[in-house]
Amino acid sequence: MTAVSAHTAGTYDSVADAIGHTPLVRLNRVTDDIRATVYVKLEYLNPGGSVKDRAALGMLLAAEQSGELGPGGTVVEATSGNTGLGLAAIAATRGYRTIVVVPDRVSAEKKAVLRAHGAEVWVTPGLRPVGHPEHLRSVALRLVEEIPGAWFAGQYDNPANPAAHRATTGPEVWAQTGGRITHFVAGVGTGGTITGAGEFLKEASGGSVRVIGADPETSVYGGGDGRIWYVEAVGHFVHPETVEDEWPKSYHTEVVDGIERIPDVEAIRVLHRLAREEGLLLGGSSGTAIAAALRTARTLGPDDVVVVIAPDSGRAYLSKYYSDEWLGELGFPLTTVITDRTVAEALDGVDLGQQPAVVPSGASVGTARALVGTAVALPIVLERKGSGPVVVAEILGSVSAAALVDADDSDPVSAHLGAPLPTAGTTESVAGALARLGTQTGPVVIVHEGRAVALVDAARLADSVVVEQE
Repeated sequence: MTAVSAHTAGTYDSVADAIGHTPLVRLNRVTDDIRATVYVKLEYLNPGGSVKDRAALGMLLAAEQSGELGPGGTVVEATSGNTGLGLAAIAATRGYRTIVVVPDRVSAEKKAVLRAHGAEVWVTPGLRPVGHPEHLRSVALRLVEEIPGAWFAGQYDNPANPAAHRATTGPEVWAQTGGRITHFVAGVGTGGTITGAGEFLKEASGGSVRVIGADPETSVYGGGDGRIWYVEAVGHFVHPETVEDEWPKSYHTEVVDGIERIPDVEAIRVLHRLAREEGLLLGGSSGTAIAAALRTARTLGPDDVVVVIAPDSGRAYLSKYYSDEWLGELGFPLTTVITDRTVAEALDGVDLGQQPAVVPSGASVGTARALVGTAVALPIVLERKGSGPVVVAEILGSVSAAALVDADDSDPVSAHLGAPLPTAGTTESVAGALARLGTQTGPVVIVHEGRAVALVDAARLADSVVVEQE
């Protein structure tokens, strides 16, 4: 019996062989009055569910060829999830053990899928500086040292990462557009996709294709101060205690012609529109990338063709960007319209334009006492230079005057850290916020678009309901 031809029948010998050749889909409704053509490359249609399948396969093959990874070996990676998913899926078909180290803010869905592939998931705190023993990379490298036959994928510095996109993603985009592409847009995380595909497209076009990076507003790639954002798997966070910030070797900055800095709220709004108007349920970093592509396209003419990478599916983020509970608690736009009174409406008259008083994490007890004053308690936030906005994800805990009574003025306030204060988002209903707060008394952090904008007493929210009923 003659073997079936993979080329003619679309059959493959393994999952690895099915990676790539994802479609381009034109955007038609969210483009509004944009004259340029905008295509989205649906990378979530890779077998492992993301663009990272390409890099995962490239790195694994290179490690096997070099002898770094041998039969029965263990694959170890530090990742926000998607690279781990690709590695775990491919490694499973090759008989490797997989260990994936992820930060605690990774979605529950990603961790569940990793475990479904048989990967061991190590969760470590996200707010750790480079070099800290609990930092992602530190944990992963320690595991590699302890486990015989272990190999560290190291996507951030592994040349096989951008090489995979130079060999596959770039050529696919060029062929699919018939060489008509004028602008290529991709998020900048490890830098592999934008570097590899960008290098190919520039070479193929004789330098005419412009490469645009999509970056969260506070990411340092685009000039931000490194504060945390809420869209996963893109950008570059910098802990204020990091001594020397090193950018990934997979990211070649000379390839990028410009960067669009996208706030979380813009990315999330785009995600919701794509699901409702284009039938595309996409992940958070796709919202960042497509928002950047739409910004770029608005400056172009009818002969221009923009291609943007959609790294993964929204199915991995149903508990986040498509959950009104998660969105509401952080003060982001909801997926549905609510008729109940919102927290913002209940606090009419409260100044929501300025962040509340806080205590920086590097303060002494003496300084903290002065800052707390007569307040019941204040949040302790990750200390940063300047007076930028307080991102709720960077609130480490709280401190009260009562907790400092017996403390020495020279003690670090971080040694007297209390539990974080409860939060209420401006876009959620007052009833929903009160139900979550339960019998909570005392200060509540009011959150708008992920940032702390006020500190009010829980009774203020409860009183607003009584007033409305009267």
